[in-house]
Amino acid sequence: VNFTSADDIHTMAHLYESMLRGMRDAAGDSGEFYTPRPVIRFIVQQIDPQLGEVVLDPACGTGGFLVETIEHLRPQVKKAEDLRSIDANVRGVEKKPLPYLLGMMNLLLHGVQQPHIVRDNALRNPITEIKKADRVDVIVTNPPFDGEEEKAIAGNFPEPTAETAWLFLQLVQRRLHDGGRCGMVVPNGVLFADGVGARIKKELLKHCNLHTIVRLPPGVFAPYTAIPTNLLFFEKTGGTKEVWFFELPLPEGRKSYSKTRPTQFEEFAQCQAWWGGLDRKGRTATDQAWRVPIADIETSGWNLDLKNPNRADDLAHRPPEDLITDLVRTETDILSLLRQISVELHGVQ
Repeated sequence: VNFTSADDIHTMAHLYESMLRGMRDAAGDSGEFYTPRPVIRFIVQQIDPQLGEVVLDPACGTGGFLVETIEHLRPQVKKAEDLRSIDANVRGVEKKPLPYLLGMMNLLLHGVQQPHIVRDNALRNPITEIKKADRVDVIVTNPPFDGEEEKAIAGNFPEPTAETAWLFLQLVQRRLHDGGRCGMVVPNGVLFADGVGARIKKELLKHCNLHTIVRLPPGVFAPYTAIPTNLLFFEKTGGTKEVWFFELPLPEGRKSYSKTRPTQFEEFAQCQAWWGGLDRKGRTATDQAWRVPIADIETSGWNLDLKNPNRADDLAHRPPEDLITDLVRTETDILSLLRQISVELHGVQ
């Protein structure tokens, strides 16, 4: 590879990303290194980083979010100083050695002269000690699902827990400047959890504007996890007044995604059209979108696992075997209730 040739570097970058996808497909534990590129691209486009803003991924893996951010910023470049700004301001942290090395090479192959990726645990220091100089304008990330940290790490947080997703959610709030914004992937458990989870969500909704939750269809991260996933979009601009939900539908005729038939970026077009631009004006409720006032969320105990009230079950498009199974189950329940009523009536007599 001629590293002074733009064409060679461009070709090698594509080959390298193909290799990363191959690693994902060849070994189950490589899935922890990889977030589907359509999901990354959607998050970055909706967050819309700008030249001069400091962008951070505190769990950057092989650098997918960082590379997509760089590609998003490149059309804004007008002079050499702008390129140096991208190199300095697109930053990552990665705990594990192999994805750290892969991420460094990924950025080098995408034209970054000095990648700003640090091999460290982003959760290592108490978040109360985060200085203003350590804060950033934008965070885009997919923190580990169902990971666990040792007690010493959990003790760095106001709400101690071993679950990494909750720790990263607390970290992200503290690492953002006032006015900063974040797009991140979270498992479904973050939405419905109570206890510590509910307290963390309360703090998030108190200090940040959680304006949008995109509920992803089943299988987006297949075959590495079947855990349902969601995208949180919020800004550190004061408390939340309402949360908009958008339920991303599966392509027609599909029940789930799979390794051989993964999600495609074009499937986010409907959500992008509904989004309402940078100011999110003109949003309306649809079969896929609905709005929930903060008062209702507080009443529910800070539960964000809220069902779509606008979508009725589409019986016409459900498989016949599913309908029959549901009917048999319903009839069985009715017969059981009738027997109970009969027993109670005879007992009364």
